[in-house]
Amino acid sequence: MDSEETSQYEGRPTKKSNVLPIWGNDRTMNLNNMVLTNVLQSPYFKNVLYQLKTYHEVVDEIYYKVEHLEPWEKGSRKTSGQVGMCGGVRGVGAGGIVSTTFCILYKLFTLRLTRKQLNGLLTHTDSPYIRALGFMYIRYCQPPADLWDWYAPYLEDEEELDPKAGTGCPMTMGQLVRSFLLKLEWYGTLFPRIPVPIQKDIERKLSELNLCDDHKRTANDGWKEENRERASPSRNGRIDRVSSDRENERGRGSSDRDRERSRYSRDRDSRPKRSRSRSRERSRRDRDRRDDRDRDRRDRGREKHRSREHDRQRSKDRRSRSRSRSHDRKRSRSHERKKSRHSDDYDSKSKHRDRSRSKDRHSRSRSRSHDRKRSRSHERKKRRHSDDYDSTSKHRDRSRSR
Repeated sequence: MDSEETSQYEGRPTKKSNVLPIWGNDRTMNLNNMVLTNVLQSPYFKNVLYQLKTYHEVVDEIYYKVEHLEPWEKGSRKTSGQVGMCGGVRGVGAGGIVSTTFCILYKLFTLRLTRKQLNGLLTHTDSPYIRALGFMYIRYCQPPADLWDWYAPYLEDEEELDPKAGTGCPMTMGQLVRSFLLKLEWYGTLFPRIPVPIQKDIERKLSELNLCDDHKRTANDGWKEENRERASPSRNGRIDRVSSDRENERGRGSSDRDRERSRYSRDRDSRPKRSRSRSRERSRRDRDRRDDRDRDRRDRGREKHRSREHDRQRSKDRRSRSRSRSHDRKRSRSHERKKSRHSDDYDSKSKHRDRSRSKDRHSRSRSRSHDRKRSRSHERKKRRHSDDYDSTSKHRDRSRSR
């Protein structure tokens, strides 16, 4: 009983986990560095998508905003003149305005979708671009070994969409899924590489189902298959025309053949003359062209020489003007310096005069004060002397009276 139960249990399909693994870089989603940088710096991603917090809000945003599947908006990326590793084929050329599609794709990656949510994207009925973003999410961040299990049910899906910006490349959902499996390049950027054994196994399975498209074509070439049924009648008609022409030739008489031969010989004889005249005309034309080129070169050289002489003369005039200006400036500066020196000398002399005058005034005032003091002292002495004299005279008179 135990063995039967274990065998029955082993025969049941194992239920897969709802948590999806992340293959490759868990921070960049395996996107090209330039695409990722433009996504992170995009105002749409930083301002609008940052406010969307749930899976259903992002799905609604896809329904209203996504109109193509390219990484860059139409006309915003210029790759002219860039070849090799720096060209548009490798996805590392000059970037443009990153598309809404890839901003929302990276937003889905930040939400870390579950298996149930991803299946909801793949089977959504409102818009084919919702389903296409689900397939792109699988191609970028799911393990390569699981790609066939994800894509196999949708290899012949007939729902139509146009992944090109500005339209012009319609395809079915099945063709889109097969292109994700077979091609590495996608409108100027690259998908993650699939290991060679897994890639060969996928191509073998597709060839068994007769669904192995020409994966050497780029996405810009479109997916319109050639109508073989239309091509075959044209080939048969061509064969019938050739056979009828041969029969007509066989049915011609010898006289017709002789006439044709004579015409051919006449034409052959007349061809050298025509060829000679043509060669002469060509040589004349070549000579005229060479002469015209030489004249143009001479005229250009003369114009260049004149322009150079004119530029030299202008530069000389500018130099002379600058020299005269500098000389005038120097003269004005020296004149100002002389004036300043003269004014300084005059000021110093005036100050010296003022000082001498003040000294004279001070000395005069001192002498006057000294004279006054002397006169006062002399008067005092006179007064004292007169007083003394008066007192002595009074004393004498008293003594005499006694």
